[in-house]
Order: sequence, then structure tokens, then C-alpha cells
Amino acid sequence: MTKTADHPLLSDFGVAELIEWRRNLHRQPELSGQEERTAETVGAFLANTAPDRIITGIGGYGVAAIYDSGTPGLRVLLRCELDGLPIEDLADVPHRSTSPGKGHQCGHDGHMAILAGMARILGQQRPASGAVVLMFQPAEEDGSGALAVVNDAAFDALKSDYAFAIHNMPGIPFGQMLIKDGPVCCASRGMTLRLTGRTAHASQPEMGLSPMAAISRLMPGLTALSSPSGTPTGDFGFAVVTVTHAQMGAPAFGIAPGEARLFVTLRTLTNAAMSSLVERAEALAQEVAQGEGLDLEIGYSDVFVTTENDPDATAVVRKAMEEAAVPCNVGLLPMRASEDFGHFGRHAKAAIMLLGADEDRPALHNPDYDFPDELIPIGVKIYAAILKQLIGPERAAP
Repeated sequence: MTKTADHPLLSDFGVAELIEWRRNLHRQPELSGQEERTAETVGAFLANTAPDRIITGIGGYGVAAIYDSGTPGLRVLLRCELDGLPIEDLADVPHRSTSPGKGHQCGHDGHMAILAGMARILGQQRPASGAVVLMFQPAEEDGSGALAVVNDAAFDALKSDYAFAIHNMPGIPFGQMLIKDGPVCCASRGMTLRLTGRTAHASQPEMGLSPMAAISRLMPGLTALSSPSGTPTGDFGFAVVTVTHAQMGAPAFGIAPGEARLFVTLRTLTNAAMSSLVERAEALAQEVAQGEGLDLEIGYSDVFVTTENDPDATAVVRKAMEEAAVPCNVGLLPMRASEDFGHFGRHAKAAIMLLGADEDRPALHNPDYDFPDELIPIGVKIYAAILKQLIGPERAAP
């Protein structure tokens, strides 16, 4: 395990406590918008660190703690996520999820433990100037949480000059950090197409109006809107359209179908490119539906804007990592995956970092993924180095 003495206020015992706390969160995951018990657990931990203020119920079940120096200076927000995934936990560990069909395969339990470590430190030593906000955000996995937080009236008390987030990432050497300025996570959204015709007896399909031909055209037609390159570069040079679910009619042999649904994920590097892709996808769907004489309904969910790193925030991270001797490079960025952290960039100079969880570890969202506990003190070290760059060394709390 990585030595925990990287910060004098985070002892070996303190890290062991954070590990057990993380594992308890792992046993009891809650889905996006349902994180009531998780929020209560977080709030109880934060209360024991004596912050100057705790705010609950932000954007749903969001929890924030403010640690104020009492002197003028920058305000820095550090963010993690509360929610798990609707995935069965198959990891061979004693702390495997006890909630059927739910798991923390994205490592949000580990992100919470890192911020809990920062709360322990800030509770003992306030920053030299300014203030630190620890934001435990709900509903990241469906893209709704960050937007709900920043649109909540309570967020006015949390607005900061800088905002930072860490996301663990398998496939990257352990403890190595990836960061770059500009777009780092893609915009994406779930597009639902509902095609309605008319059912008929299977012996007389000509008496109905089946969506079969439309679905058969739309699945390859929509995926053909993807760009040839699999690398997300350029404003309009990258797009991925993925059919994720198709349903047509009832599971019966005597009924010719009269309705179908198609779930499609749209993905681009920038918000402008997403607008263009949405326009093209909708035009194709309308053309096909009209050609087959079908009614069409289009809906959207899981909407993520692009996440862009501010150049100044990125420069702060790079300098802090150089002084903290944490390996830092661009690596595979920008990445195809989406993150709702981009909404914080509307209110602060923001940057998100990817922290290597090991090259041989299962990928995120795999049923056997488990956050490596050894990353907790490294994440704390990274955040402490960033805070030192912006608001100076700590002073004893009153």
C-alpha cells in the first residue's frame, strides 16, 4: 500500500478508517437520485470534522461542507459523486454489494473516500486564506446531478473561483495522472424513438402497419452517422452513434407489431457538434417514419454536456503535480466517456483529472470492478497539493 504519511494529518490509522468507510459505501450502493442513505452517511462523517457550514439537499441528495479560513482569498471547490450503477456486483471481495442489481463499478465510493480524507485534514487545519468547498454531488451517472446542483439556489453559497474533480481510471498505470486543457470528456445523450403504426393479426399483416421496415432502416442508418475515426478530435471530426436497445411489438406469434422503440446513444466531442448530430439524427428518423406512414415521437435522457478543462486550472494542477512528484501527462485524453462535471465550468475555472487505477484492472462499469483502496491517499495528496498552490499552507483550525 502507498505510504500514508504523504500528509502529516492523514496517519496510517486514518487511511485504514477511510478504507473501511469506503467499503461500507460499496456494500450499500444507491442509484442516481436515490442516494438518501449515502448522503446521510456522508453528512455524519463531515459533521465530525467540524466544518464551518454543512448544506444538504442540494440538487437532490447533494451534500456540501465549507471550510473557511476567515481571511480573504480564493475559494476552491472539490467535487465527488454519490451514486452507483444499475449493475450486479460480481467482484470477488468481502465488501461486495448487498443490494441486488446495484453496484459501485464506477468507483464513486473511492472518490467519496478521497474527499472524506480531505475533510479530515481541513477539519484539523484550515487553509491559510480563502475557503474550500467539498461537494458530494448526486446523480452523475444519468447526467442530471451537476446541473441540478448548480441550478439550486443553495449553490450560491458554494460558488468558487476554481473547481476540481478526480476520476479513477483503469487502463492507466497505477498512480499516474492524466490532464489536459480544452475538451476532455465527450458530450452525449440518450435518444429514444417511438414509432407507432397499427397492429394486426399475424395471419393478415397487410391489415396493419408494422414498424419493422423502419426499424430495419434506422439501426444501420443512424450508426452510419458515426465518424470514421474512433478518436475524439476536432470540433466536428468525431461522432459515435450506438444503438443500445430495440423493442418491437409484443412477444407473441399471433400479432403483427404496430409499435417499436429504439434507444440510441449520440456522442460528440463538443456541444456544437452534438447540436449538429441531433439535427441529422432527427431528420433521418422523421424521413424514415414518414416514408413508412408511421407516427414518430422523439425523446432524450441522460444528457451530458462536454467537459472542458480551463487552461488556468490545468496549469495549477500540472504545477502542483510537479511539486508533489505525481507523474502527469495527457495520455488518452480527450476520452469518449461523458461526465457531468462540465456544468461546474460555467461557474469556476474547472479541471477534471484521471487517476490511474492500474492497467490490468477491470474496466469501469464492468461487473467485477472494485476501486483500489491504495488510490485513496494518492487522491488526498493530489488535492492537498492543488490547495497548497492556490490558498497556501494550512493553519490550525480554531
